[in-house]
Amino acid sequence: MQRVRVWDLPTRLFHWLLALSVLGLLITGQIGGNAMNWHIRFGQAVLALLVWRMAWGLVGGHWSRFVRFLYGPSAVLAYLRGRSPALHSVGHSPLGALSVWAILLVLAAQVGSGLMTDDEIAFFGPLVPLVAGEWVSTATRWHKNIGQWLVLGLVALHVTALVVYRLRGHPPLVTPMLTGDKLLEAPAPASRDDAVTRTLALALLIAAGLAVTWVFGLSAAGGSGVY
Repeated sequence: MQRVRVWDLPTRLFHWLLALSVLGLLITGQIGGNAMNWHIRFGQAVLALLVWRMAWGLVGGHWSRFVRFLYGPSAVLAYLRGRSPALHSVGHSPLGALSVWAILLVLAAQVGSGLMTDDEIAFFGPLVPLVAGEWVSTATRWHKNIGQWLVLGLVALHVTALVVYRLRGHPPLVTPMLTGDKLLEAPAPASRDDAVTRTLALALLIAAGLAVTWVFGLSAAGGSGVY
């Protein structure tokens, strides 16, 4: 068995910060009222993390790059039949990649719709004054009636898959996301994870945070609501 660095530190931090932020979004969204102030902050955090992940998917560690878990239907079918190449199980497997893509896309749609949501009571997103009323109505319906349930369903499915995967005798997936390393039987490329890459990740995160701050500043009341 060979110990290989699969998940670099920035990717691991992204994973757990995103999980906590999404949990915060779901809880505060259900509570409502004054908790919406925190709902907005969690939304800003998720948006900044997603923007960062888009950049890191291009320049990050070997197994964190999008190209490493962009599989076609044939690769997914081969994995389900147990005929997938060993390298397809080092990072995100073909089946796991589908889950990751689904979560990223649904979260992007949810926070994007949140920017244009208007509850006509206490809160409206920063883009509401800048887009047509039809867009606001559609975004509000999606955000409240569809998006949040998709997020909750995907999170539940993700956790269930991790448990089932482990119960079927496969190596744990949570531990590598904590330590960064996997024990592999065959050689595999390692993700670069040093001071240079971590500094780059921090710079990209700062840039993502500034971009989100700018978006929320487009409207005088955007992102803070009117209470």
